[in-house]
Amino acid sequence: MRQFASVIGMLAISMSASAFDLNDLKSRLNELEQPAPSSNAPAAKPSGLAQFTAQEQAASLKQALTQGVETAVRDLAKENGYLGNDKVRIPLPDNLQKADRTMRRIGLGRYSDELTTSMNRAAEAAVPEAKALLVSAVKSMTVNDAKEILLGKDDAATQYFRGKTETALGSKFKPIVTRSMQKVGLAQAYDRFAGRGVKLGLVDERDANLEDYITRKALDGLFYMMAEQEKEIRAHPLQATGDLARKIFSALRGQ
Repeated sequence: MRQFASVIGMLAISMSASAFDLNDLKSRLNELEQPAPSSNAPAAKPSGLAQFTAQEQAASLKQALTQGVETAVRDLAKENGYLGNDKVRIPLPDNLQKADRTMRRIGLGRYSDELTTSMNRAAEAAVPEAKALLVSAVKSMTVNDAKEILLGKDDAATQYFRGKTETALGSKFKPIVTRSMQKVGLAQAYDRFAGRGVKLGLVDERDANLEDYITRKALDGLFYMMAEQEKEIRAHPLQATGDLARKIFSALRGQ
């Protein structure tokens, strides 16, 4: 009632000033008739990741990561998966780079080419072994793991995989690499050369065994490709497999 009286008072002042505005008066009266906001009014719906349960977030991440694992392994396991990809092709070890240049100058470059091709073929043969271990790591992922990965860097999932599976993957890769390289006589010659080079300080001990070198580089290539898949899903969530994964990664991108 007091509010109504105040409006009437304002009307009187406006009339006395010969500045009466009927539309303004109607507007003010309508404001008075509107009910006050209720404290029981429904709260606004949560946005971003908050609109999904922790279980939904974990399920969507597992769905997307399984997709990424399968794509990365498939692309690397095909012929020229390593050899034909400049980003993951395994080069000659550093200690052979100088020798390679010399050999090419005297017309013996084919030996280096043969060794490079054999190393990459060995990696292509070994990488299918990764799929089962990586998918198992996805399944064992906890809700807290998923939350940290979703809110982490673009390669957070890849680093999780690396920490959980790298040692086991190396154990599976190396026997396949070894069998592949046994067919190449240059592999044994390299090992003899590198062994002497380590003693003289000319060769990094990590590169003294060609099978170890190939195994390490094959894993580097695998995790690189997985990181690329992860970045792609984060940047383009509609490409994720499954409705839930698409919704959650879209919400995450919008935060």
